[in-house]
Parts: sequence; C-alpha cells; structure tokens
Amino acid sequence: MSYRKARTMVRFEQIGVLPEPGDNVAIASRRLEAGTVIELDGAAVTLPHTVLEGHRFVVTPVATGAALTSWNTAFARASRDLLPGDYVCTPTSLAAVTARGVEGLPAEPSATNEPLDPYELDESALHFGAQVTSVEQPGTFLGYPREQGPAGTRNHVVLLATSSRGSGFVTELARRFDGADAGDGVVPVAHTEGGEDDVPNNLHFLLATLAGFTLNPNVGAVLIVDTEGDVVSGQAIKNFMAEHDYPALKVPHAYFTRKAGFEHDLTTAGALVEPWLPVVDAKPRVEVPLADLKIALQCGGSDAFSGISANPLAGQVSAEVIRHGGTAVLAETDELIGAEPYVLKNVRDLATAKRFLATIKSFKERVGWHGHTAEGNPSGGNVYRGLYNIVLKSIGAARKLPREVRLDHVIDYAEPLPGDGYIFMDSPGNDLESVAGQIGSGCNLIFFTTGNGSITNFPFVPTLKFVTTSARYERLQAEMDVDAGKYLTGTTMADLTAETFDLVVRVASGEKSAGERAGHSQVSIWRNWKQTGPRDGISISTDGRMSRTLADLPAEDRDAPLDGLPHQGLTSARRTHAELLRVDDRLVPEAVGLILPTSLCSGQIALRIAAQAEREKWAGDAVTRMVALPHTEGCGSSGGASEETFARIMLGYLLHPNTRMALLLEHGCEKTHNDYFRSRLVEAGADPARFGWASIQADGGLDAVGDRVKEWFNGFQLPAPADESGDLGALTIGLEARGPFSDTTAEALALIGREIVGFGGSVVLSSRGALLADTTFRATAFGSPDPVGPTIAHGQRLAAPGWHVMRMPGTDWMETATGFGATGVQQILAHVAGGTLSAQRFVPVVEFSNDPETVATYGDDLDAVTTGAAAQQARIGLDTIAAVASRRLVPKAVASGNVGFQITRGLLGTSM
Repeated sequence: MSYRKARTMVRFEQIGVLPEPGDNVAIASRRLEAGTVIELDGAAVTLPHTVLEGHRFVVTPVATGAALTSWNTAFARASRDLLPGDYVCTPTSLAAVTARGVEGLPAEPSATNEPLDPYELDESALHFGAQVTSVEQPGTFLGYPREQGPAGTRNHVVLLATSSRGSGFVTELARRFDGADAGDGVVPVAHTEGGEDDVPNNLHFLLATLAGFTLNPNVGAVLIVDTEGDVVSGQAIKNFMAEHDYPALKVPHAYFTRKAGFEHDLTTAGALVEPWLPVVDAKPRVEVPLADLKIALQCGGSDAFSGISANPLAGQVSAEVIRHGGTAVLAETDELIGAEPYVLKNVRDLATAKRFLATIKSFKERVGWHGHTAEGNPSGGNVYRGLYNIVLKSIGAARKLPREVRLDHVIDYAEPLPGDGYIFMDSPGNDLESVAGQIGSGCNLIFFTTGNGSITNFPFVPTLKFVTTSARYERLQAEMDVDAGKYLTGTTMADLTAETFDLVVRVASGEKSAGERAGHSQVSIWRNWKQTGPRDGISISTDGRMSRTLADLPAEDRDAPLDGLPHQGLTSARRTHAELLRVDDRLVPEAVGLILPTSLCSGQIALRIAAQAEREKWAGDAVTRMVALPHTEGCGSSGGASEETFARIMLGYLLHPNTRMALLLEHGCEKTHNDYFRSRLVEAGADPARFGWASIQADGGLDAVGDRVKEWFNGFQLPAPADESGDLGALTIGLEARGPFSDTTAEALALIGREIVGFGGSVVLSSRGALLADTTFRATAFGSPDPVGPTIAHGQRLAAPGWHVMRMPGTDWMETATGFGATGVQQILAHVAGGTLSAQRFVPVVEFSNDPETVATYGDDLDAVTTGAAAQQARIGLDTIAAVASRRLVPKAVASGNVGFQITRGLLGTSM
C-alpha cells in the first residue's frame, strides 16, 4: 500500500488507550486515518485502515483463532493472523461503520464475536473478600429525615398513577401545581404499564415498583391515583405491601379513585393535595449521615470509553459512599452477560454468587422465549462508537464495580434494599426501566454514565450524569454534571474521585443537577413481556441459535404486514358535509407540524420544543397546530418483530395525511437514529429531503437543538391551508367501543361507518375490540354476522379505502389509539360506558355515550350524548365527527389535557 505523503509519527499515548496491562488491543482515542504512523514499543507501525475513535486496533501480534482482549477478557477471535496496527472489526461493527459512509475501511472483518457460552461457575476460584474499609469519621449531608427509613436527598409531592390509564390525569394535575411552594415541587409519575384489561405478566414488578415509589426517601407526600376497573389499583398496592411486610407510609398520603368527569376529579384530587404543600414546604434540611445515601448506578448511550473513564469513576465514588456506610446498586442484567468472571471476582459468599448467576440465566431464558439473545442489546450507536458486542459492553459496564469492592447482595427488580454495601438488582438494560426498579428499591440519588451525552433525569430523584470524554462534555456541558474525560487527559482517578464525591455531597444536600436545572424527567417501568414460557420456533438455544426463523412464525405473532385491502362491507347514500382544509393535494381536517422523537431519550425534549413552537408559531400559518409524540421505544428495546412494528408506526405518522411538516429528533445514540429512518423512508418510497432532521447530541445540547428545529420550521414559506367544503368520505375514522353497549348503539356505529365508506372514506376497527366481536355490528356493517379477520397489521397504512380491521396484540387503549393513528386514522369515535378515555396526542378522540349512568357520572367528559333509534344515534355521531373535522368542536379530553401516546411491543418485544 502506498500513501501520497509521509505521515508524522505520533506516540501511542497521544492516540490510544490500553484498557489494562496485558491486553493485546488498544482503543483509539481519536479518529486515525489509514496511513497514520504510530510509535508503538519503540517501533513505527503504519495503520493499513481507518480506525474510528473508540474502535480497537492490535498492539501485539494475534494468531488466527486467538482471543482479542480488553480488560484481560476475550471479546472476539482473530479471523486471520493480525499484526500491530491492524483494525479490529467484526461483521456487525464493520457494517455499522460502512453504513455511515466512512472511507478507508477493510473489505472484510478481521474478527468474530466471542461465543456467549453459558458461564460455568468454578467455586474454587471464587474470592470471598472483605468490603472496602470504612472511614474513621463518616461524613454527613443535608437531607430530609424520614420516619420510615433513610433520609431523602429531595422532598417532593408525588402524584402516582397506578396504571397508564391514570397517566394523563396525574400529568395534568401536577401541571396545575407548577410553581407552587411545595418543597422541591409537585411531580407526576406517569408510565405505560397496567393499562390492559387482563392481569399483566409484570404484575409483581409493577406492584413492587409502585410500592417502592411511595416509600422512597425523596417522597414528602404522595397521592396514589387509580381509575375504576384498574387491575393495578391502589388497593392492589396496599395488599401487596401488607403481604410483603413493607413498612407503613408515614408521610402525608391518600388514595384516589377517579369516579367522575376529568375536571371534577382534578378539583377533588387537588383538594387532597393542597393541604400537604405547606407541610412539605416547611420541612427543613438537616445534617444526616452519608450512610443514608443509596446510589443507583446506570449507564446509557455507552461508548468505548465508558469502561475507561466514566464507569470506573462512578465505581470509585460509589466505593467512597460505601466507606461512609452508604449503598450502591448496580443493575442492567443483560449488560453483564459475558462479564460474570469480573463481577464475581470479589463476592460476599457462595449463595450470592449463585443467585447472581441464576439471575443471568433466568434473564437469558425469558429473552429467549421472545426470540432474542443478549447480542441484541448493543444499539446501533453503541456499535458505531466501538462497543462491537455485548461482551465489550458488559465488561465496560461492570467497571462500575471496582475490583476492590465486594458484591454483597443480589435482589429482584424493585425489591427493597436488604442492607448497605454493594448490591446487584435484576433489571433490563433499558436505562429508564432499570432506573425505575432502583428507585423502587429505595435509591435516592442516580449516577448515570454516558458516552454520547444521554439527557435523562427522574421526577423525584436527581441524576448526576458522568460523560466519558471532555470533547463531549464541552459540547453538552449544560446537560452534563461530571467530565470523566479528564481522566483521559491526565487528571488522576484519585483527584477526579475526590472532586466528584464533593459534588455528590452538594447535590445530595440540595444543589440542583443538570437534569433538574433543565426541568427534564422520564419514567418507564419494566414493561410487560408477553411470553411466559418457551414456544416452538422462537426460543433461543444456549448457543444463541434458533431452530426456526421468525419468518416461520404465524403472522399474528410477528405482526407481519398484510395486503392492506379492505373488506367488502355495506355503504350508505347519506352524506354529511364538513368544512375541511385543502393542503397541497389532499383534503384534510387539519395540517399538523410534527416533531417526532426517534427514541424514548428525545421524547420529553420533543414535547418541550413543540410547545414552544406552538406558542411562537415557528411554522406560521402553514400548520394548524404543533405536535410531539414522546414514547418509550427505539432504545433499550429488542429488535425483530417489535422493531418492525415500531418503525411502521413511526413512518405512519411521518406520512400521515394530516402531517404537513415533520422533523425527526434523535437523541444520537439510539438503535433507531436519524440515519435509520432516512433509509426506512426511502424503502417506503418517500423522499427524506421532505423532512427535517435534528440531533440533541450532534447539534450540541438542548438549546442548540431547539435553535436548529426553529430554523427548519422557519425556513418555509408555505401558504396557509385553504378552506374547502367536503364530506366525511374524505376521512379515515377509527371506530371503538369501551364498556357495554346496546344493539341499537352497535347498529348506529355500523351506520356511521357505512356512510363514511360509502363516499370513499375508510373505517378502521381493532381486531381485539368489542365492536368487531358484536354480531349486530358485523351484520349491519358487513351484511353478515360472520367473523372477519385483520386487513392490516398494527399501524400499517391502508392500501385502499374501505372497511379495515387492524391487528391488535393487546387491549391497552392508548396502544390501540396509537396504532389507529399510524394507519392514517384522522379521528376516533368511541362509545364509552363505565368511564371515559384518554385522548391521543395526534388523533382527536371523540367520546359519546348512550348509557344513562355514564352520562350522569361522566357527562362533563362526553362530546355527545346519543338517544333514540339507531339512525338517530348515528346522525348525532356523524354530526359530532363533522364538527370536530371542521374545527368547530375540540374534543373534551383534548381540551382538558388528558392526552397520551404509547407504542405496543407486540407479542415478542422485550427490554434490552
């Protein structure tokens, strides 16, 4: 190989890091172009290929088939004889880099991943050591003493939804207390779980987490909110706490069940909370022992330097907390697979070692039931930034456990902490789901290490974010707390530990973390995994192979796309007019400006930016409103069938007829980043140039990315939509019924659908919905009471207008509504009885009822009340649809702020 000009020789120390002495590969600390000459052990080594920052290159010769090591652990095997300077790349890592257009790469990978064989415990090799030595004079911080346990680092009033059905309610209730004098503030805990009609498989995890939230030291008062009919209710939490010997709640608290209209219940619940505010606000911080610190250890957006700088630093600061009598909790089970020898290098006893390995085994089995392995954990961003496989990611993650610190306990997800010291908690690698379990266990401060600058915080527990490199810290310093990258540029680990420990004490004592200053918070509890045992064709064998591919599974299991062609149903000659909008080449009820987060990590930021864009009219008169769709997917969730469903849903909103302008907002390290969706749009026949693209990390943080989004929306001079008369045949409507309904109402809903379809529109039903199960509805809609099957997969766009049935893997209302919207549904009409529904952020949800008891109790939340024969009820329903489509009526749930958005993981999705 020849080069155009001689390269200046650089010393290894300037461009590389050796994880530990004895390793045969090093990590490039900056991008190294092909032809770079390195002084390595006194010899000049020329790199034959480009090596990206964070990627590995050989430093000592490695024979074909020999192990490639980092931290003296094999992570891959050489595919050929490798010499110093050779680029270490696996098929996966090479593909990830090639996809980004990097030049100077090898034609073939140089290594293969180390097999994930089950770890065999050698009891004779275990070291039952002592925990780190305690300090002579334990320190203190200024905290909030709690009668039921350790002191808090914060003092919040918490509004806790027992299920996803109450999430919109607690969010709106908390908003109404914005700025109130109430200690550290009133915060909602809204989440995605417990909203289905059946008992979820994650019921124990869910109840343990919610119970732990109520007892967390940072909670100064708590309102526990459920809705009538919730499987996960306040009473269920009470029973769980009694059965598992939880201590009694000692802070001000109450249980509240929603039984009336949204506004009425907000007033009633607010009256319960109001008297607590001065009580919480009056509680002073006092000096309490550092032994009361319970640290949750997490990592997200990891890179190759996570195991070099940030994770070791978090581990050393945790060791210092333990020396003062405190506790540190490691988690993310699938991110320790492959690191078992490291974790068990120093363990309290044999029982602890065995429980840790049993936890790993159980996690692998459960993931296998869904057709996945731990190799699915590293995200596209992880791989691109040097974490080629789960072994490398796990060893780096395990560095949060310093070699001198002993593993004392292993606990289940959200299990109360059994004592002090160093504890491992079972949890998925999904950062937010894992954090929720640690908070449920009792942690009152979070150490979050990140290579790419994850923007995260928990509502009532502060997060300290440790970033791995100084360059990333400087780019995102408004959002980061600790520059762990200083270790890479000469600061000793001891000095960095002392500096960070001082910050920890200050934040525990009330100094705000970066996440708190930004007002950012997210909650996601370990989501419900649908499979409860092995199934033929999807369970993974111990060598990581499947006996059959996912394509061999029934279409329903993998949510495969269908032909999208409608059922032949009945129509009607009646016509209901509506005042619609002419937007470009289509007639629509509204023109939406959409900010779509590509993963959970950018969701709350998208929401805040959209609210500002709406207030300041960034898109002028080109759109009728701005919408953001925060969700829990795209990072920390498995691939395969659930990823396909997720991607289909996202494209459905980008290409929705109501979407006039759309920008995708990535966090920057997720599986489903901007480049991922560019390629998906091309596959769908769409031009990516139509859309805006922004990145929290690449654009330089929250303020910078907000400016970029504003600039994109401001950069168009689109005319305002023009008013134009039309009829309901221009629309796609979702029909739904929740709770009991009469044959007359079933007939009325079918008549509504017949008119819409009769004039060229579409009607979408849920395959699991009560309407489709009703013989009267089917006979009136389709001319026969015979069952009809799905025409489209969940969230699949329609191939032609008409009567459609969307496949639905569960019964969660918000997941149903989200799927409807992705198909192209522009409005949902739902008959409700026994309660009302949350609205969807993008698609208006119109609620009516013919049930007298529902009307009497929830009348304030209804958009219409229907009476009389089927034709009369249908007329009222059609007129209400027209009023909303003509923008004369805003649905009550939308107006009250009772909104949500939630994406299903289907039958095979897991947290990774």
